[in-house]
Amino acid sequence: MKATVDERPQKTNSTSGNVKWRQHEIIFVTVIAATKLSIYLRSIYFSGIPIDKTYAGPFIDMHVPFNLYRNVILPDVGIGLLIYLSYLWLNLYTVPRLLFPKKFQAGASKVSVLFSKISLQELAKKIVREYGWLFIQVILLILLLGVASDTATYFRHEWQFHYPGFSIFFNKNNPNSQLSLSTGFFFATTILVLYALYVSVREIIINLIQRSRQSAFNTLICNKITSFALQFTCVAIFLKAFNIVHDNQFFVSFSLYIPALFAMYISNVYWLFPMKGHKPFFRKKIIIRLLSTSFVYSIPLAVFIHEQAPIAFLYSWAEQLFIVTPLTWWYYQNNKDKILQLRIVEKELVKSKADLQFLRSQINPHFLFNVLNTLYGTALQENAERTAGGIQKLGDMMRFMLHENNLEFIEIRKEIDYLKNYIALQKLRTQSSPEIIIEDNISEQNCNHKIAPMLLIPLVENAFKHGISLREKSWIKINLTCTEKNILFKVRNSMHEKNTNDPEREKSGIGFKNVLERLKLIYRDKFQISVNGDGKEFFVQLSIEPN
Repeated sequence: MKATVDERPQKTNSTSGNVKWRQHEIIFVTVIAATKLSIYLRSIYFSGIPIDKTYAGPFIDMHVPFNLYRNVILPDVGIGLLIYLSYLWLNLYTVPRLLFPKKFQAGASKVSVLFSKISLQELAKKIVREYGWLFIQVILLILLLGVASDTATYFRHEWQFHYPGFSIFFNKNNPNSQLSLSTGFFFATTILVLYALYVSVREIIINLIQRSRQSAFNTLICNKITSFALQFTCVAIFLKAFNIVHDNQFFVSFSLYIPALFAMYISNVYWLFPMKGHKPFFRKKIIIRLLSTSFVYSIPLAVFIHEQAPIAFLYSWAEQLFIVTPLTWWYYQNNKDKILQLRIVEKELVKSKADLQFLRSQINPHFLFNVLNTLYGTALQENAERTAGGIQKLGDMMRFMLHENNLEFIEIRKEIDYLKNYIALQKLRTQSSPEIIIEDNISEQNCNHKIAPMLLIPLVENAFKHGISLREKSWIKINLTCTEKNILFKVRNSMHEKNTNDPEREKSGIGFKNVLERLKLIYRDKFQISVNGDGKEFFVQLSIEPN
């Protein structure tokens, strides 16, 4: 008898990807900065107003030397560029380092493990190292922006400070005006505080989206909203900045009209129309919701119509119902498969996570019974020293299951320690039988990966369960090696025909099935497993490409 299993699940393509709020925000800020710089330079060089009258007048009146670049362009452009670069530094380095630290594991269960393994003093040192650098960055940015702001103020208004006894510091004996240094630092602190509040709100929303039951679907909607906000705002800024449209009333109406249309599109395509399913469209449930949402979205549209309010509102409501709704229905029909597929994938993902937790819960009792049977057999041999050693190893293994088995991924070295303890316990039971050969070649070299817990032990359990006979020659060979990219695990064991009265004769073993299901759920197309059996020997080879 020979069987081969090659499990290579197809990779599921995500149609939503990650939340792109941060990326869209950086693009938006960059567009704002570039536009303001363009407007500023155009106002200086192409406004048609003489520079002497616009900028140099106060300097000339106070008999202070004037230089366009030193007193105007460099201070204005410099402080704007510094604020933009500070924003990029915070967004591309400081905030990601704070949100996604490499040395700290997130999650309540992981935090509990952290507290159980290190002292409070060591934990305090870790927190100081991680958040101390953040504090230093904030202080340096406040100092940098504060000094730059005060310096720009000085050069921009240098004509005010050319008098005897001028000092940048306050002097109570000098009644003349002094340069207020606190203004620049207050400005810098205010900017950072407001930015910190905004980032906190942004990250809370992103976290809620990613942790929601329909995370991929909600991510898709969030990306569409932020993408629309980016494009809509950039168009409005472009039209205003380059004087393409001069009517201010147009911008007010534009800011109300377009978002209302977009809101109706999102509501119809991703909420109302999928609710229909295979049932008729003209149902009470659908019609009431359609009338209600279009009514709400028509309120700002009435501002766009310069007529009497009731007529304008009815016109807007009719536009939403008879123009926007048919267009969004046409769009939904052309993209229905993708939208509905995403919602189905979300439901399957939730089910898979539940199944995974159930599969994990089946492993521990099954394994504990095996170990207890081993210790029971050892105790019957009346060897207290061996029994004590076995109990100690069992304690280490139970500690592993309490602290590590609840995590999604653990260091593979911990899994190896668990594996070695199990093999040592089995050797205690079988070492008195010379016909039983157990070879374990487990190399920890290059084993720096993380792995899902309790993934390898079921394969070894099955080997001892089906490969050991106290009456026949038996052997088990276990081999584990690691490379920089892969984990290779091999288990080879002898096979023996079970007694006809053995209740396990017709059972294939839940442990091996669990391994296959967990591999499919966790590693998808990042693993290969092959199984071969000829009646005398059974061989399993598992290759994992860990994340």
